[in-house]
Amino acid sequence: MSLKRVLRYFNIAVAIILAGAAVAVYWFAYRPLPDTSGEARAFIGGPGAIERDSLGTPHIRAATEEDALFLQGYATAQDRLWQMDALRRMAGGELAEVVGPSGLESDREARLLRLPRIAEEAVGSLPPADRAVFAAYARGVNAFIEQHRGRLPLEFTLMGYQPRPWRISDSILVGLHMIRTLSSSWRTDLLKQEMLAAGDRAKVEFLFPVRSGGEPQLGSNAWVVAGRLTATGRPLLANDMHLEPSIPGIWHSVHLCAAGLNAAGVTAPGLPGVIAGHNEHIAWGITNLPFDVQDLYQEELDPRTGRYRFRGEWRQARAERDAILVRGRKPVETANWVTGHGPLWRSEGGKQLALRWIGAEPGLFQYPFLELNRARDWQQFRAALSRLPAPASNFVYADIEGNIGYQAAGRMPVRRNFAGDVPVDGASGEYEWEGFIPFDRLPSVLNPSGGLIVSANQNPFPPGYPFPVNGGFSSPHRARQAEALLRARQGWRAADMLVVQKDVYSSFEHFLAHRIVAAADRVRAPGLEEAVSLLRGWNGQMEKDLAAPLIVSLAYLHLRRAVAERAAPKQGALYTHFMAPSVIERLLRERPEGWFADWDKAVLAAFSDALDEGRRRQGRTIGKWRYGAYLRLNLAHPVGHHLPLVGRYFDLGPFPLSGSGTTVKQTTARAAPSMRMVADLSAWDNSLLNLPVGESGHVLSRHYKDQWEHHYTGRSFPMLFLRIPSPSTLEFR
Repeated sequence: MSLKRVLRYFNIAVAIILAGAAVAVYWFAYRPLPDTSGEARAFIGGPGAIERDSLGTPHIRAATEEDALFLQGYATAQDRLWQMDALRRMAGGELAEVVGPSGLESDREARLLRLPRIAEEAVGSLPPADRAVFAAYARGVNAFIEQHRGRLPLEFTLMGYQPRPWRISDSILVGLHMIRTLSSSWRTDLLKQEMLAAGDRAKVEFLFPVRSGGEPQLGSNAWVVAGRLTATGRPLLANDMHLEPSIPGIWHSVHLCAAGLNAAGVTAPGLPGVIAGHNEHIAWGITNLPFDVQDLYQEELDPRTGRYRFRGEWRQARAERDAILVRGRKPVETANWVTGHGPLWRSEGGKQLALRWIGAEPGLFQYPFLELNRARDWQQFRAALSRLPAPASNFVYADIEGNIGYQAAGRMPVRRNFAGDVPVDGASGEYEWEGFIPFDRLPSVLNPSGGLIVSANQNPFPPGYPFPVNGGFSSPHRARQAEALLRARQGWRAADMLVVQKDVYSSFEHFLAHRIVAAADRVRAPGLEEAVSLLRGWNGQMEKDLAAPLIVSLAYLHLRRAVAERAAPKQGALYTHFMAPSVIERLLRERPEGWFADWDKAVLAAFSDALDEGRRRQGRTIGKWRYGAYLRLNLAHPVGHHLPLVGRYFDLGPFPLSGSGTTVKQTTARAAPSMRMVADLSAWDNSLLNLPVGESGHVLSRHYKDQWEHHYTGRSFPMLFLRIPSPSTLEFR
């Protein structure tokens, strides 16, 4: 056979392969893209429409609120159906059914926490109005599923399964997943208990403060600026929630417009309404309020019979059995006992630990966000928040009348005889919850004299607060810096808020650098000169292209470990705490006796260890180190990442990052801004909103990653509300 003929056959074969690949891409990835124009039929009471702007944000218009929620469910399923299914499976303990044994650990924890049972029980206790909200949303999701059975998102094809219909309990599962994510503290309780058992009680207590003594007036990244400090004379409200990065992103932006309802902002896929945003009258932003809502109880329980002691009597624990379906294998049977405090959670040192947490409280689950979306003033805003069960949250507020405010919300337990920071005896009955802090006793303020409210997860409860307070509150460094920037000038505009949101100055790391330099000047240790020189000239900016931020970050980690070792030998590597920067700062300022014989030598020992680690990571030449090579963002799609050849098209990164855990732009290995919003009360269409990646979860959608560049560089997009140029409209009859 001639070479010419061989080449011809080869080219034909390549053409056939490429054509087949193109057909496959079209059929499995492009064809499932949602219809965003034309007409569709749906079981709604009147005409409705999903109008999508240039970013793919759905602006939903309907005759009634029920129809608007139906269309929201439909639109969210268009963009994020596989993500919604993954969230409900993660919370419901059903991952292994589709991913195999790798999902078993996650499923076991969800079942131990009783999340599927709690969700089913919550459906029965929901107020009728809340149940109607979830039901309308579920009908919309299911309408999309049924109309698109033959062209569902690519992930379902790759994983070889079909989604079951969406239920009310699935939305509750998504809510419970958020509550669990934002309020799990039991690991810290066990860590503190271990450190107390191994070390010096006074020192260990010092490492776990509830407050630093330097909190701004109010707490938890959200802030609101009164009109007298802005260019328009009307308030500005900014919100950038810091959560674990993912692709698709955590939030889905939406605009709902119906009779009595006109609200825009972001929500979690699977939850109806707007979680953070604004309507025609008010704007609100949210940060997590990390009040401790979990407690571990050491139970005197016979694991064979389930009998346990409580207040001198023997009681019978409830047996609960589950079967976890595992793809490709037999179901895994699980069994557990549930005491009056909660399910048996861990066995530590022969002791059975039961977990009580806020999400499992009977009859607690309510959903006030539609009420919040309709609120017109401060009173209605607070009335809606009074029904919020969890997670405990800080809300900042502004309205078109010029008022600004702050309100803590959520159910926070009142503990008797204990702080909730370590496991307690469950048999005695002496360490119980006595209800919850009344809503009208939670921190709240309207129109503070300074014209500014800043919230960055710090402790908002004042000294002398009448109820016991415990929690994983953040050090106040972020809040102090945001407040300092906002007070430094007047005439603020919406775009100026982005400058504050992306600020990467760390007063803590800058302070630590000064202390390292001062110690080096006094001790004159050899071999440290180059690094000391870099720190001496550093301005505290945690920029990705600098070496100094990496040096000081590593020095902090080694100093934190050394301090923890002094408190509890052999436990230092385990010590992490949100207040740790404040702990280290206080120790370096006060230099108390009993920790180190020579503080300068201790600081320089940690500094030397940090430089050794840096050399292992980035080479011998310290001046060439780059902080961004240490702090990097790499978002891997849970399914697409594993595909050969094309997996990189599903992923994002790696990208070098600036910032730290103590900068306003909080960036760590586990947290980054999950959205950025600025609400302009002078003109709603001057507001700004930016998601990290994009609105769509479809890899071939132009809205899959189209917002990333703006997010990475600290820019944003108009948050359209009144004048909405809509490239496409899907009308429902």
